[in-house]
Amino acid sequence: MKIICLQENLKNSLNITQNIIGRNLILPILNNVLLTTKDGRLQVSSTNLEIGINTWVSGRVEKIGAITCPAKALTGFINSLPNKKIELEVKVNILTVKCENYKASFNCLSAEDFPIIPKITDDSLIEIKNSILKDALLKVVGAASSSESRPEITGVLFSFGKKELKLAATDSFRLAEKSIFEIHKKSDIIKSLIIPQKTVQEAARILGEKTGETKICLGASQILFDSGDVQVISRLIDGQYPDYQQIIPKEFSSQAIIERSELLNVIRAAAVFSNKTNTIKFSLSDGEIEVLSQDADLGENKSKLAAETKGKKVVIDFNYRYLLDGLGNINTKQIFLGLISDASPAVMKPVGDESYIYLVMPIRAN
Repeated sequence: MKIICLQENLKNSLNITQNIIGRNLILPILNNVLLTTKDGRLQVSSTNLEIGINTWVSGRVEKIGAITCPAKALTGFINSLPNKKIELEVKVNILTVKCENYKASFNCLSAEDFPIIPKITDDSLIEIKNSILKDALLKVVGAASSSESRPEITGVLFSFGKKELKLAATDSFRLAEKSIFEIHKKSDIIKSLIIPQKTVQEAARILGEKTGETKICLGASQILFDSGDVQVISRLIDGQYPDYQQIIPKEFSSQAIIERSELLNVIRAAAVFSNKTNTIKFSLSDGEIEVLSQDADLGENKSKLAAETKGKKVVIDFNYRYLLDGLGNINTKQIFLGLISDASPAVMKPVGDESYIYLVMPIRAN
């Protein structure tokens, strides 16, 4: 194999693909990236057996071939080179890299032993602008569970409808749901599936830096995010996602419209004095919200802020970290807060945007 390409292009591809690679002692070849000449370009691929990433680098192919090379070492070396032409050449499982006065040789492994990354050739379900998809993924992925005791909620639920794509994630303490209506190619397929949290994080990281659109395609048990010169392929999570819609309140005994920035400041101040369970107390009454927190060693905090309130007085305890996560996903100047009782979930929504909802469970007092 021999190919000449620009350092910048190869650097970008390696930085994308090597992110999913960890240190694998059982299958050392998973520590490598696969370099393949294909259709007059260099294809750079990586996999951890759950996620596969393919990228393409333009260049001049002088001799076709394939090899796998240690990902971290190759990426580190390429990143240190000047943005000039790079020559890659393989002879007997040795990859030689040349760039002006730089030269390195890497001990490689045969491409024949590299795991096969599934190919999905089905028509796309939908096509979404990358910036819109990234924003939606980031708004929900943080709410997915990290506990393997319930594998079905360790991922993000993708619900494909005729007019929208709805994303949802929960760890049973909070829930985030985001609907995407700005879909360029719509599908008649109505389907729901669960995508691993790591896949969603990688898709948001990779696709969010690119302009254009992403096609989402389905295989037998995989999903493909295809933006043209970058592909993310992942397995799906088996299982039945909980019917979370039934726990989202439709009516509230008390509600408020609050300035988002002011609420953020009040919660951050209360967090300083919260106890080991991160508890802060909300008291919503006529025209104001009072936030209290106390720690036996540090002291206590009491803050108030004005709000447009309606309904009866409600006093409720929250984990302040969950509140901050939800507020971090809301971009509007004001938020809606809906409460029922100290034992029922609370709802936060951006005012003027019905596409996003964040639900947080209260901390029950002993």
